[in-house]
Amino acid sequence: MKLEGAKALITGGSEGIGRAIAEAFVAKGAHVAITGRRADVLERAAAEIGAEAIAGDVGEEADAVRTVATFVERHGRLDVLVNNAGIGYSAPLTEIDTERFLEVFRTNVTGAMLMGREAAKQFVRQGGGHLVNISSTSGVKGGRGGTAYSASKFALKGMTECWRDELRRHDVRVILVNPSEVLTDFAAKLGREQAASEKKLRPREIADAVVGVLEIDDRGFVPELSVFATNPF
Repeated sequence: MKLEGAKALITGGSEGIGRAIAEAFVAKGAHVAITGRRADVLERAAAEIGAEAIAGDVGEEADAVRTVATFVERHGRLDVLVNNAGIGYSAPLTEIDTERFLEVFRTNVTGAMLMGREAAKQFVRQGGGHLVNISSTSGVKGGRGGTAYSASKFALKGMTECWRDELRRHDVRVILVNPSEVLTDFAAKLGREQAASEKKLRPREIADAVVGVLEIDDRGFVPELSVFATNPF
């Protein structure tokens, strides 16, 4: 596809990987809207990026429906949905808090499904589209403390495969992107220290990967890709 002139909606777009993808799309000439729960943070980021802001919680069905409807009302169509919004929670199995476990699934799984569902309706109506799910290498291989987060990302991978099978006949490309460790505020929100290193991935590398897979001709697509630092040690 050509990103110039494309209409793109990015969830969790006010910071980290989502913001980097939004910036990359805007640089390519796309019309971009970003979503997020904190309206003040979202609107500030949108102004800095040159994007639109549509505040909302992807895990709330009414918000997801309204977000996609608002975007389509403004632009007449939706070419790209990037399901990037996500939260984490780390704890050993013996200490998992049920409420926090379910909150991860509410955003990372239910939220992705709700946004994907509403986008898919529009894609089918207009005869095509591009759905990018931002997952994690934690959704490829689990590790200690990762029960909630890894399980949510494994679930996202499963949903992606289902959507791909359903939507290919409608000329919709469904793509899964698995970043490895990226230097963002994500680890700090989990209460974990993240050692800075020039060798570790930045959000821009993930944005470049998303742009790259989208820009190949629509007759083909990359179903899934993982992005690792070459030598993070």
